[in-house]
Amino acid sequence: MSMQSTDHRLREALEASGQRFTEQRAAVFRYLVSTDVHPTADEVYLAVREDLPAISLATVYKSLETLVGCGLAVKLTYADHSARYDGNTDPHHHARCMSCGRVLDIPGEIPTADIEHLRQEATGFTVTGYRLELSGYCSACLPEGGPKPAAA
Repeated sequence: MSMQSTDHRLREALEASGQRFTEQRAAVFRYLVSTDVHPTADEVYLAVREDLPAISLATVYKSLETLVGCGLAVKLTYADHSARYDGNTDPHHHARCMSCGRVLDIPGEIPTADIEHLRQEATGFTVTGYRLELSGYCSACLPEGGPKPAAA
């Protein structure tokens, strides 16, 4: 995606949410859509700082939350209170390496019939969304002797 079309997409989403376009938000968004590594806020800060040396970490955090609020990014939160950001808002799932923490995209969706079945099973609970994440080991971290069995 060209920088011009990226900025246009950002402007439209920000305006629709009552937010203003800033160069800092644009830099954060451009970085997110250019990578598939699911960076932390600190990693975004270090990458964006190369082009905007005066940007602060607080501005990066605020920009990321604004992008999430506008639907231009997804915040992946974990039980250890860490968070990673994904600029790919197309339907997909994730796999997270239990050794290095790397997050990989898995394209596709769960069939609607399967989701409806799960909704029916969740009696007394209103399902508003779902997130599927596989855990295991990436090829660089796979322990010797092969993969470990899945937990039940």
